[in-house]
This record gives sequence, C-alpha cells and structure tokens, in this order.
Amino acid sequence: AVNVLEDAGYSVRIPQQRLCCGLTLISTGQLDAARKVLNRSVTALDESARAGVPIVGLEPSCTAVFRADAVELLGDGESANAVASSVRTLAELLGSTDGWEPPQLSSVDAVVQPHCHHRAVLGFEADLEILRRAGITSRVVAGCCGLAGNFGAERGHYDVSVAIAGNDLLPAVQQADANALVLTDGFSCRTQLHDVTGRVGIHLAELLDTKGGETSRH
Repeated sequence: AVNVLEDAGYSVRIPQQRLCCGLTLISTGQLDAARKVLNRSVTALDESARAGVPIVGLEPSCTAVFRADAVELLGDGESANAVASSVRTLAELLGSTDGWEPPQLSSVDAVVQPHCHHRAVLGFEADLEILRRAGITSRVVAGCCGLAGNFGAERGHYDVSVAIAGNDLLPAVQQADANALVLTDGFSCRTQLHDVTGRVGIHLAELLDTKGGETSRH
C-alpha cells in the first residue's frame, strides 16, 4: 500500500503507536471497552483529520468502524466526525487522485470477494472502477464468505460458515481458471478462502503494487 500511494504522489505516514478499531470488542458486545479503545485511536488521528490529511484504511471492517461505528459509540463529537469524514478506502483515494492511473493488467482474470462491511457500509463502486480502468476481467462474488468476523471461528458455527461460503465464493473459485487471482481485501475473507480451498487471496494494494513484481499478484 505504501508503494502504491507513494507512486501516486503521496507522502505516507504510519502511526507509531498501536491503534485498534475495537471491532473485536464491538462484535462480542464489549461496548464499554470498545469505546475506550476507539477513543484512544480517534484522539491519535484527530489532528491529521482536522488538517485535511486522508486516513486510508486497508482492512474493510476497521475502515467501516472509523467511518460509522465510531460516531455512534463515541457520540456526535468533533473528533469522531473529523476522523469519519477523513477515512478513505485505498480505491476511494486513488480514484479521486488527479493524474493517477492504475497499471494496465488486461491479462489478469480475478474472482473478487468484497468484504461485507466494504459492500454495505463503505461502498464497493470505487474498487470496481479501478479494476475496470486496469483492464482486469472480474467476476464479483455476490454473497458472504461465511466467516463473518468471529462467527465462523466460534464453536458450533463451522458447518454453517462453510455452507455460506458454498453459496457463492466456492463455486466462483472452482469455476475460475487456475491462474485467476482471488481478490479479498478482508482478513476474514482471505482466511476463509485459504482454510476451505487452500487458495491465497490478495489485497487490492498487492494487485496494484508494480514494485512488488509478479510474485505479489500470485
């Protein structure tokens, strides 16, 4: 991601302190603890947000928390709103960057599994537009991977989790050419894909990283 953003003309800063979106706490109902974690992160990002610096989220579920859940959990305060307004997905930022063009990847076929938070909260249109501009032949999976954060990792949920994957993701991968890439920005989606099929998914940043060479796309 740093390579891609620097190639697009950005100077990239990565927070030196460990920041967490608190989603693991939110999804298990530990909302008081989540508020403390989120407040720490929002406070750390507030100055950059107010200065108009885009905050790029690479994991869709985390990005969705900063854009939506943070305001709901922390209240309608200036810091949470400033951060929410500054958060961008990688595709959103690149797509709005004057003069930036994706590498031409017309030889690439890809199965695309949008993360559910990406599709429902953030919107996946910017990603689709970049894939189109790059010339990639894409098959977009319509449904959920089935892991759903901690759901598929909890005792008693495995069969349901894999059955959900069998609705859309697994058939799409099975029907794709063996050389097709599987684009999975979400950690849950990549984990489910690898656990069930043995295939290794990649992130949009890896796909666009020309410095990483061909190995970064396979």
